[in-house]
Parts: sequence; C-alpha cells; structure tokens
Amino acid sequence: MITAYIGIGSNVERRKHIQAAIDELNSLGSELRLSTIYECESVGFQGNAFFNLVVEMKTTLSLSEFSRQLRQIEFKWGRSEQAKKFEPRTVDLDIILFGEHTSQQDPELPRSDIYKYGFVIEPLNELCAELIIPNDGRTVRQVWQESSYKEVLNPVPLWFVVPK
Repeated sequence: MITAYIGIGSNVERRKHIQAAIDELNSLGSELRLSTIYECESVGFQGNAFFNLVVEMKTTLSLSEFSRQLRQIEFKWGRSEQAKKFEPRTVDLDIILFGEHTSQQDPELPRSDIYKYGFVIEPLNELCAELIIPNDGRTVRQVWQESSYKEVLNPVPLWFVVPK
C-alpha cells in the first residue's frame, strides 16, 4: 500500500463537487483522512472562491494508474479536457505526494504547489506534519513554518459524512 496525498479544489458547485471527489477517492483506496476544508479566493484569475483540502489515503494502484483514475474523475464531474491552469473548476485533483516517488515529469512529485500555496501546505501540515518531503529533506511542518503564503484561508464546517 502506498500513502498518497491528494489536493482537492472546486469553485463551481463547491459542496457537491468536494463531496463527489471524496466519494470517488474512497473507491480508489482506503483509510481516507481529510484535512480541514478551507475557502479561499481564486489565485491567478478572477473567479468564485474555492473550497480546498488535502486527503491522505492508502492505495494499491500504481502511480500511473492512480493519476489516470484522478483525471477520469475530473472529466466525469465536468472538467474540460482543455481546461487551463487558471480558470474555474468543478473538480481539481492533484497528487501532492505519492509515497516516496519523485518525478519532474507529469505528475510532478512532490508537487511544487507545496512551496507556493497556503491551501496546499496548511492542510498538508494538518495531516502529516512530521513527514519528510522526498528530495527536500525537510518535514512538512518545517516547510509550513517557513512559508509566506498570502491567501486567507477560512475553515468551512464539514457538511457530509466521511466514508469509512
């Protein structure tokens, strides 16, 4: 079993799509743990505020199959195959960490968003503060403490039951 950390974001029908993403991830693995869900303004474009969180989960899938399945979930829930980085999203699923895997290719691992965005490092810190980031040598907590993100993160109360 591999421990994977997946960033989830949505700014279109947020409650519906966040809940759908969690349900879909539950079908790809087990032992899901959710960070706090945060609301924050869109970054890089003008748009509705996002709900963002990180999910920790165990999976037996290979990295390539897991990545392929995440893309299929995005398409199933309305993401365009031509979607650009900075535009509204029904569901955005990004692999942040996948065991000890490192890669400069797609998917980039560890995902560089760890170092750029509060909506990634803050929830990741909640789930695995003492985890050493592959190819970095620092713990998630150390990166979080050294971060200087600008986004305002507002916690959102959970509105659904997390699958077991």
